[in-house]
Amino acid sequence: MNGQDNNFNGGAAQQPPQDNAQPQENRPPGNIRPEPGYEGAEKKCPQCGGTMAYDPKEGTLYCPYCQYREAIPQKGGEDGGSAAELNFDAAEDDANCDWGVDSVSVICKSCGAESVYDARQLSNVCPYCGSNQLVESGKKTMAPGGVIPFNITNDDARARYAKWLKGRFFAPRAAKNSKAEKFSGVYIPYWTFDTQTHSQYKARYGKDRTSTDKDGHTHTTTDWYNTSGAYDEFIDDEQVIGTERHDHDVIGKIQPYNCKENKIYDSKYLAGYASERYTVSVKRAWEKAKEFIRRRLTRNIEDMVRRQHSADHSDVTSLDTWYSNVTYKYLLAPIWISSFTFKNKVYNFMVNGQTGKVGGKSPVSGLKVALLIAAIAAAVGLIVWLYYNY
Repeated sequence: MNGQDNNFNGGAAQQPPQDNAQPQENRPPGNIRPEPGYEGAEKKCPQCGGTMAYDPKEGTLYCPYCQYREAIPQKGGEDGGSAAELNFDAAEDDANCDWGVDSVSVICKSCGAESVYDARQLSNVCPYCGSNQLVESGKKTMAPGGVIPFNITNDDARARYAKWLKGRFFAPRAAKNSKAEKFSGVYIPYWTFDTQTHSQYKARYGKDRTSTDKDGHTHTTTDWYNTSGAYDEFIDDEQVIGTERHDHDVIGKIQPYNCKENKIYDSKYLAGYASERYTVSVKRAWEKAKEFIRRRLTRNIEDMVRRQHSADHSDVTSLDTWYSNVTYKYLLAPIWISSFTFKNKVYNFMVNGQTGKVGGKSPVSGLKVALLIAAIAAAVGLIVWLYYNY
């Protein structure tokens, strides 16, 4: 690409500092500090030779030294295309395991995390625990079909974290001003599944009726009825995380991702970030996906039964489901990982790198909990007193 045409900021090219120190105002948008001896023409600035990183705000590669920007060529047309759906029945044949050709897997000796970097962009710092005890694992891994690019910047993540923490009702007031540690931008592995489902179900639904006793008290009685039938639903992009190292309760709080916005995989989107290698196989992920799908189908059938019979309650008592035309995608999804310390205890949290949704754990004030319980008890006591005295 023509350097002059892609230099959005103009001006003469500047040489990057020899000691790799980066001005705070020009820090790269990613979390990986350029290392001495960095190679790889794809990530080198053509103007000054500095290390470039993917900028979530602009969706381009960015050089923090001379402010040069470079668009990422779209592999699937003007909209960039998206990852292809792969036939699940041929999963072993479709599993292209040559990602190790231009990537390298490393294992952290300190925390055990296994991450994948572009072979020419290897950081010497673990994005999870900050340790520099990294060793190559020697493993090859299946190449991702697509990537959901970062849309939330480091600064955006910090602002959203601060708002999230201040909104924790049960957090002690002093904890709400806790400063987050370093934010690490990481792509984590996800499997997504599409399938047509056909279910045979048995259910029951209940209708409430009220009656008044001789003392004038009102009672509610539910009459239950049985029903059965068939239900069809197409499942699109059921998401299953491809790693077991994270707190899934926290991951659940920042989901879902909008998988429709994925781009055909290009290592340029990973510039400046780490990517975690999957440890959950596609076969195991499908078994987990079926658990999620079953819960969804159960909820949807119960909703349908209530609507059909104008009922107040419903529950599925038996459900048999068949799956056809199962396809899958292997995607990389963005998260910002950080933590804060309060009273010598570390609290981890994450920010969805696409949507900005925050999830994590925060300290709980025992006094606030006690006051809430006391308030609820007082309210219940007042209601009971009013019931029997009026």
